[in-house]
Amino acid sequence: MERMKKILVVVMAAVALCVSGQVERPKLVVGLVVDQMRWDYLYNYQWGEGGFKTLLQDGYLFNNTIIDYVPTVTAAGHASIYTGTTPAFHGIAGNNFLINSRNVTSVQDDTERGVGGNEKTRGKSPRNLITTTIADQLQLATNFKSRAVGIALKDRAAILPAGHHPVGAYWYDGDSKAMVTSTYYCDKLPKWVSDFNKKHRDELASDVYNLPIGTTLTFALAEQALINEKLGQGEATDLLAISVSNTDMCSHSFGTHSPKVDSIYWQLDREIAHFIQVLDERIGRGNYLLFLSADHGGTHSYPRMTAHGLPSACWHNPDAMKAANEQLEKQFGVKGLIQDEMEYTFCLNHKAINDAHLNYDKVISAACQALEQPEEIQWAIDVSRIDTYPIPTILKERIKLGYFPGRSGEIYIVPRTGVYAGKKEWAGSNHGSWSQSDSHIPLLFMGWHITPGETSRLTHMTDIAATVCAMLHVQAPNGCIGTPLF
Repeated sequence: MERMKKILVVVMAAVALCVSGQVERPKLVVGLVVDQMRWDYLYNYQWGEGGFKTLLQDGYLFNNTIIDYVPTVTAAGHASIYTGTTPAFHGIAGNNFLINSRNVTSVQDDTERGVGGNEKTRGKSPRNLITTTIADQLQLATNFKSRAVGIALKDRAAILPAGHHPVGAYWYDGDSKAMVTSTYYCDKLPKWVSDFNKKHRDELASDVYNLPIGTTLTFALAEQALINEKLGQGEATDLLAISVSNTDMCSHSFGTHSPKVDSIYWQLDREIAHFIQVLDERIGRGNYLLFLSADHGGTHSYPRMTAHGLPSACWHNPDAMKAANEQLEKQFGVKGLIQDEMEYTFCLNHKAINDAHLNYDKVISAACQALEQPEEIQWAIDVSRIDTYPIPTILKERIKLGYFPGRSGEIYIVPRTGVYAGKKEWAGSNHGSWSQSDSHIPLLFMGWHITPGETSRLTHMTDIAATVCAMLHVQAPNGCIGTPLF
């Protein structure tokens, strides 16, 4: 009996030790991604009180954060921030890529259907993302008590950050003029989302892509998610992923530092100020961890650059594919040997090559030569033979880290520095290349266990997920190649 008492005392002491030694974590992680936000925007604008000023004063800023893969586009960027890895591992090879030789969008899932808008629209899901995310790892570490929600105007910007098992992901549907979701998450919109759509019917029917109202609606829905899903109120750490999409959409239409783009950033500053206030009141400043970054930067438009005598040029990928196919047809007698173009990559038509009994190596070599002819192009690379090309090692690594076999195009285009995909008459900006304009992004952390400061040492987009997971003492996502920064 005495022996049993001693054992019981030891067991109770061990239990007490485990309880007292529980891992300390914040109540909430907030990820804020601003689509196409260049790093220098942090310093180009005169910010008001409470928004970016608070982030810069109370946060820790990494001034030299680089995207170390190409293409630098929205879907790949959002996936890489939240997985800590690159397209070579997470599989989101671009905004569009090939699956079974079929061009699909990054979050397209024809096994699902839309919810909340046109019920016949294609469904969306994170199934094309083949690695785990911060949210997934939090759930694994807490026996799935953690909750995650993704909010954005763009579907991919809401879906990919929220991971594979979130409470929900919500995005804007331009046809129905409403915030919607997919049957991957639920069969019916939650009441709070339906109520939001009814309350903001007029605003949702406006030009949310090019006006500040798009930013306001994004944060308003995020606030409703925070309240109605009781994020940060449970026993485990929750995650709220917010992406501001109209900063990118408006930039594509009107260019960097156009009055319309400026107005969106000034509204963004006000929305951040309000949202920080909401977080402070509902969660408490010391109880949430917030990080801000961007999925990619943006190259200034050709008109903006040339108007001031700065070097710039444009290269239009559909025209380049048409010209190359005409040249290949003359050489091989077969039409359409290049099947598709996606950002800075091109895919060969394997069926046409096989049906005509052509030598694949000769076709891809000829295709590279044809695509490399315009003076705006520095290299057209057969990715399978990239190590044989006399290009800088750092560029080879970025191409490799962005290449996913079977999804990416076999030919990667490297334009001359300052050249971007577009037409001269377009006033809008673009992105996708390796250049500093497209790959240098802002990164700062604020809140839980963050001491204000800054550094200019080299950091990487893939370090974001590694850092968040290290701070929370959870295993990094299973494809993570980043390094914790703190």
